[in-house]
Amino acid sequence: MDEIKSARDIAQQKIDSVGEVSQTDRLRWKYLPQGEKLAVKYLKEGGSLPAELAKFPPEAQPYVKKGVEYVLTSNIVLPASDAAKENNRKAADGLMSIKKDKSAAAKYLNQLRQVLDHYTEQGARQREATKNALKDQYQSRVKQAMDRQLGGAAELEGMKINVESMPQFQDEWRRTAAQLDEQYLKLMEEFKKELSSID
Repeated sequence: MDEIKSARDIAQQKIDSVGEVSQTDRLRWKYLPQGEKLAVKYLKEGGSLPAELAKFPPEAQPYVKKGVEYVLTSNIVLPASDAAKENNRKAADGLMSIKKDKSAAAKYLNQLRQVLDHYTEQGARQREATKNALKDQYQSRVKQAMDRQLGGAAELEGMKINVESMPQFQDEWRRTAAQLDEQYLKLMEEFKKELSSID
């Protein structure tokens, strides 16, 4: 019969199977989170990221930089508000300041900005037109349902129906808006990935 193992024995087996932890892993585990904290501090308070990066030992800098890049690229989002626009600008400026290949970084950051500007300008008009079309569609459905229910006896022409307050409309609009945003999000992710790949 198999021996019953304690939780401690099982944990020890798992630790033994991992093997020796490399110096690279140790550096990454220690300095990646410090880079993330540095980026959060930069987004809240400003400052010079290159100067802060220089305070770390040379062997740690690539990991700190990766942590900074991760947080800054994650903070570039669709500009739904003025605060988001400002945060995007600050994150882009921070990324540009830590990249060695400034021309390649500028290329991808400009492409990201074009996507964000398009979202703000043409995308806003597209969302508004789509929302109005959806409202018209729902108002027509509600009017038809009320005509059927009341047998056409009631005069509904002067009656205003606020379909935007209906849960069904809100759900449909959320799904539609998410689909409209998806095309922008995909483009942004491509440019962020390219930006992360350059030094």
